[in-house]
Amino acid sequence: MKKLIRFLKSSWWAALLAPLFMMLEVAMDLQQPRLMSDIVDNGVNAGNLAYVASTGGRMILVAAIGVIGGMGCMVFSSIAGMRFGTELRQALFDRVQTFSFADLDQLRTSSLITRLTNDVTQLQNLVMAILRMMVRSPMMCVGGIAMAVLIDKRLALILVVAVPLLALAVWYVFRRGLPLFRILQTRIDRLNDVTRENLSAVRLVKVFVRQDHEEARFEKANAGLFDAGVRASRTMVWLWPMLGLVMNASIVAALWFGGRLYAIGGIQTGQVMAFVNYLTQILMALMMIAMMLMQFSRGKASADRVNEVLDTTASITDPESPVQTAGFAVEFRDVTFSYPGAEGPPALKGVSFTVPEGQTVGILGATGSGKTTLVSLIPRLYDVTSGEVRIGGADVRRLPLEDLRRHVGVALQQSVLFTGTVEENLRWGDEDAGRETLEAAAADAQAAEFVNAMADGYDTMIGQQGVNVSGGQKQRLSIARALLRSPRILILDDATSAVDTATEARLQDALRSRMGNCTVFLIAQRISSVVDADRILVLDDGALAADGPHADLIRTSAVYRDIVRSQLGEEALPHG
Repeated sequence: MKKLIRFLKSSWWAALLAPLFMMLEVAMDLQQPRLMSDIVDNGVNAGNLAYVASTGGRMILVAAIGVIGGMGCMVFSSIAGMRFGTELRQALFDRVQTFSFADLDQLRTSSLITRLTNDVTQLQNLVMAILRMMVRSPMMCVGGIAMAVLIDKRLALILVVAVPLLALAVWYVFRRGLPLFRILQTRIDRLNDVTRENLSAVRLVKVFVRQDHEEARFEKANAGLFDAGVRASRTMVWLWPMLGLVMNASIVAALWFGGRLYAIGGIQTGQVMAFVNYLTQILMALMMIAMMLMQFSRGKASADRVNEVLDTTASITDPESPVQTAGFAVEFRDVTFSYPGAEGPPALKGVSFTVPEGQTVGILGATGSGKTTLVSLIPRLYDVTSGEVRIGGADVRRLPLEDLRRHVGVALQQSVLFTGTVEENLRWGDEDAGRETLEAAAADAQAAEFVNAMADGYDTMIGQQGVNVSGGQKQRLSIARALLRSPRILILDDATSAVDTATEARLQDALRSRMGNCTVFLIAQRISSVVDADRILVLDDGALAADGPHADLIRTSAVYRDIVRSQLGEEALPHG
């Protein structure tokens, strides 16, 4: 928790006032048994009703002041705790935004969601509890012991036995509970994994009639969470009976010894009553400390997970001595790449090629041949394992990240749209673009026709993940978004796979007239999508198997001819 204290700085005043108000409440609560003792011994037993009334009035005043202290503590601890949670959650989200794809692969999306929500909530509640109960309970315990000793040192010997027993039980449970709560948070991660995967692929689940399979997966993850919760609770469950046993035994002992002392005139009735009240306050305070330590053990597990994110340094950062690119020619120099933690052969093996600025490059290859991996290295979504990716003669690792990515437009096969209007989604490419520019980009992407046919046009709301538009429409909106960026390097990663061939042909014609000196990388599965490219890269099992224009490759590359034959038939190959 030490590392997280800094998130209380902006609400330091509330974090300071909360325990001060709680101290006021505790001081008032500690006065009540003493005042009651005075009423019984000096008022009731003496038949002095005036003393009863005056001391009773003091008790009411003390209680009222205690209420003010308690309310003030609740208000200010809530302000401090909520502000702590807000700033911690923002810091976590900001840190996640700096992560590379490799960092995100390692930490996993579902786990990050749990840390941003469940773990932060645990810590937020812990901070509020610390400002309330971790101030109240120790003060009440220490203050109660002091007041009990002042009443009678002989009766106070009961505490010598009771307090160590309770403290030992609390410490044991804390030590046992901490690892169990770590397991519990991991099981929550797993349940979130299954839930997120199922909900994001719910259509596929229904199409393949895999509801039973998914229900079984969820049941297994849910049962794992239940088991972890039961194990954590089982460790804690015996603590409460033990605390209750010790507390009740202590009260019985106090009444028994108090009765014997009263019989010999060593103590008064009111003092025995006050001592029992202080004893109850002390033992209740220890029980609250036990509850706090249980919450702290769970909070400690959450703090470890949150700190793991905050302590993770992004693997891809701006260079210490950045340089500026001289143009936008793209060069791969003996590039080899392996995904972090992946076993087996590299995803790319010794790939080398140079693309002059303004060329359109088609990229073909079987599934898993490394096409998407190759283009992901251009905007530094990953860093090469060895070799260099250069733009304008400069290694991309020496270019400022924001400058590099500002000049790269990307449209993916799995198009991602956000909840909002069509216009808001397009403006991800350029927030400041004029309406005419935006509509021109949509027209070039062959999206303007269906957008204008919508009831609200560019003000039409897009549902979560684009549920109310087709796959081809999502792809064309994604392309329009990339075009609006006016990139110098455009990457279309199978971004027209859901578009019919006639629309794709019109789109490519529009791209050729629009992009000018833009360097275009066009990943495709269809030969027809890349046949007119200036050159075609053919990847085979992570290696560059062929490089050249269609006419040359169809003569020189057996791999390329196999692709042409499989898609267009034998008649598409040259004879003789």
